[in-house]
Amino acid sequence: MFLSVFDLYKIGIGPSSSHTMGPMTAAARFLAELKDGRWPRPHDAVVARLRVILHGSLAFTGVGHATDRAVMLGLAGFVPATVDPDAVDAVVGGIAAEGRVQPDGHPAYAFEPVRDLVFDRKTPLPGHANGMAFEALDRNGALLLRRIYYSIGGGFVVDEDELQRKDSALPTESTTAIPFPFSTAGEMLAMADRSGLSIGEMQRANERVFLSERDLDERLDAIAGVMADCVRRGLKQDGIMPGGLKIRRRAKAIHERLEADAQRNVFQPLMANDWLSVYAMAVNEENACGGRVVTAPTNGAAGVVPAVMQYVRHFHAEAGKAELRTFLLTSAAIGAIIKRNASISGAEVGCQGEVGSASAMAAAGLAAIMGGSPAQIENAAEIALEHHLGMTCDPVKGLVQVPCIERNAFGAVKAVTAASLAMKGDGSHFVPLDACIETMRQTGRDMDHRYKETSLGGLAVNLPEC
Repeated sequence: MFLSVFDLYKIGIGPSSSHTMGPMTAAARFLAELKDGRWPRPHDAVVARLRVILHGSLAFTGVGHATDRAVMLGLAGFVPATVDPDAVDAVVGGIAAEGRVQPDGHPAYAFEPVRDLVFDRKTPLPGHANGMAFEALDRNGALLLRRIYYSIGGGFVVDEDELQRKDSALPTESTTAIPFPFSTAGEMLAMADRSGLSIGEMQRANERVFLSERDLDERLDAIAGVMADCVRRGLKQDGIMPGGLKIRRRAKAIHERLEADAQRNVFQPLMANDWLSVYAMAVNEENACGGRVVTAPTNGAAGVVPAVMQYVRHFHAEAGKAELRTFLLTSAAIGAIIKRNASISGAEVGCQGEVGSASAMAAAGLAAIMGGSPAQIENAAEIALEHHLGMTCDPVKGLVQVPCIERNAFGAVKAVTAASLAMKGDGSHFVPLDACIETMRQTGRDMDHRYKETSLGGLAVNLPEC
């Protein structure tokens, strides 16, 4: 079963892949089933009203992660990849004022957010911490259709059957035969050894089963372009981020100081770290403000990979489009292994699964374009992931701001450090990446739910009320 680079890297909007993009995608799936009409109901039943109940982490931190707005956008027919961030306020305001949604191809449905969007903090759903129920009602309030979906991280959404089906593929995971079907790092290294190909080349060969060479490169370039645009936007924006913490964006001011130092030929020993940090912060400030981002592999960790790629553009002028494509393909191979064998969801395993996975992916991508062997690339990913093990997810006020923005900066710095360390060796190392991934899975399983994106523990409860 194969996860594509475009499953890990999806274009959407902030602030959260699991809490914003996932619910919007779930709404689209529900609307598609309503429109299809092939579900049991009385022959004269007419859907008049929609209702959505959020459970678990979606209920606890949904407002801070704009889950309520995402649900409204989804029920209005918008999807993450194409929704205009600048139009969101008007769409959400219109739904609240009119008390209805009317997606294309559907009649108008009553939907009053105050009544029909329920945050159920008492009843977790059994399948996953990010559970939600979508309901269609007739004009008398009788239930006609109910579907439960789980947002399992990185924008991936599954229904109850898909979640429970043993050894099943994700909705976006292909079961088509591919030339290099590795599902663990050990298998990946063995296939690379037998084939003589790099990790990026094997991932490319797998992608080519579904896409032409030209289409693949164009889509990779588009992903890299959106990431670069997000960095540029974030470096130009100022002001207070939404949500009530009254935290000011910092990337623009830091960037201006770094530019001024460069113009005066002032070079500090930590210059590379400073640039990495400001690139990551620029992306995650954009994400916190609902801007256009790429899941990498999630929105909460969206700054790490773009920061390292921007670092490559800045400090390695010889690197061009071909190298950045290799970066994305290699990093996606590592991300797919982590997702398949552990998790990239903060609500499931804490931030080790988000920023930790992103750092491992970025380290692998950087090692690849530095000329690393498959063993060195696997080592780079392991070093980066190992030093995020146990990291909790405790966003203050449920917002993807504190500690998330700075945490991405550190994830980017760790990724470059990990790649550098790995390249100083020959690829042999004590802890295999597969063992590190399994450790993350077990640590996440044992972690108290208060530290998994519920804002019920950690920093979220130990700071004075703002």
